[in-house]
Amino acid sequence: MQAWINREALATAVAGKRAVDWPRARKKLWRKGEESGDVQKLIKIRLDSDGDAIFYRVEQIGGIACHTGRAHCFYQRLENEA
Repeated sequence: MQAWINREALATAVAGKRAVDWPRARKKLWRKGEESGDVQKLIKIRLDSDGDAIFYRVEQIGGIACHTGRAHCFYQRLENEA
């Protein structure tokens, strides 16, 4: 999945060893699994070369990562891709 985070979300994720993001629509911290129980245990954090993107490596606990009920959020295909 892809998500927005801020400094507070990152600090909370590191402290709790659990994926945390900052959904712009909710405007508050969101810990994956608060409602569904499908937790993302934080394994590693990586930064890109210019420090403007962060990658969480997680262990998915509970089966689904996407709010649609799928195992991952990137399930749609672009037809006639270049």
